[in-house]
Amino acid sequence: MTDISPEQIRYLNQIKRHVYIVRTARIFILFGFLILWELAADTGIIDSFIFSSPSKIVRCFREMVSDHTIFFHIWTTLYETIISFLLVTAFSILAAVLLWSSVKLSEILDPYLVVLNSLPKSALAPLLIVWLGANSKTIIVAGMSVAIFGSILNLYTEFKTIDPEKIKLIYTLHGTKRHALTKVILPGSVPAIISNMKVNIGLCLVGVIIGEFLAARNGLGYLIIYSSQVFKMDWLLMSILLLCIMAMGLYALISLAEKWYLKRNNSGIR
Repeated sequence: MTDISPEQIRYLNQIKRHVYIVRTARIFILFGFLILWELAADTGIIDSFIFSSPSKIVRCFREMVSDHTIFFHIWTTLYETIISFLLVTAFSILAAVLLWSSVKLSEILDPYLVVLNSLPKSALAPLLIVWLGANSKTIIVAGMSVAIFGSILNLYTEFKTIDPEKIKLIYTLHGTKRHALTKVILPGSVPAIISNMKVNIGLCLVGVIIGEFLAARNGLGYLIIYSSQVFKMDWLLMSILLLCIMAMGLYALISLAEKWYLKRNNSGIR
């Protein structure tokens, strides 16, 4: 077993201390904010009817858990977000492959993709309701519309930046464009695809919430817009907190998949 020098031990201890300080500070800031919020509401510094309070939000959550309504709203938003995310991932990869395969097609469609990507997606939601109706299909398409055009452009740009020497080597060895795609382009773009997925999961959630604002009868987006109309701030803030937790959970799952891929790839190299 290799001996560890005192300098290395000191360096490792510094890293552990840094991680401990960062985690402790995060927890302290969170609980400090919640305590100050609760005290301000209890003492009348802020109006608890308008700003609510942590205890009221917890009480509201318990009530909705007891009658199981909150689970239905969470599942609706989660389902629509995951479906739109999976469709965006699949369609963006396929579209980027088509653009990479045909230079002429990419030159024709490039300005349209840029315009569609810059278009305010909230403006499309009313049109989607007219075209598709007020149903979950509309909400899924609204979620896709926020992420898909930027995802296609990012992946296509990544495909173009793959080392051209590797592609030239494929053609030198009498390989085809299919070989270049499957042996060089797609394997070399996996990190970029995963990074793109991290961005897309948040964008799809935003699009789904926009759709639920306008075309839903359930879901966290519907709960937010309904609670704002009837002035139930406890429901509104609880829904926003649940959305934050959902976004962090979905992002964490993709990060775990990325770590698994990197670990598997590094072990394969060794």
